[in-house]
Amino acid sequence: MKSWIVYLNKKMSVLIKPIITEKISDLNEKGKYGFVVNNKANKVEIKNAVEKMYGVTVEKVNTMIHPGKEKTRYTKSRIISGRTPKYKKAIVSVAEGEVIDFYSGI
Repeated sequence: MKSWIVYLNKKMSVLIKPIITEKISDLNEKGKYGFVVNNKANKVEIKNAVEKMYGVTVEKVNTMIHPGKEKTRYTKSRIISGRTPKYKKAIVSVAEGEVIDFYSGI
């Protein structure tokens, strides 16, 4: 059973998607990029994944866990309550002069 869990963790991707918002776009000009990452990924794994995927040198990685929020929806028959899932964000600082282009494959 335990070996199956280890196998699944190796298959899971570290980087889920880049964050493209106004606040992160302002940081992009300073050489910092945001990513949504796997909740179990550590800073070393995130650094290696970004360097491998985008071919840049990563200087620093800051991580934060964004907690889920309570959401309530009112319908005709009843009130539905639930939570949005939590996720982990990473702000990655790349070396001076290096750029990550998210739009190159479009």
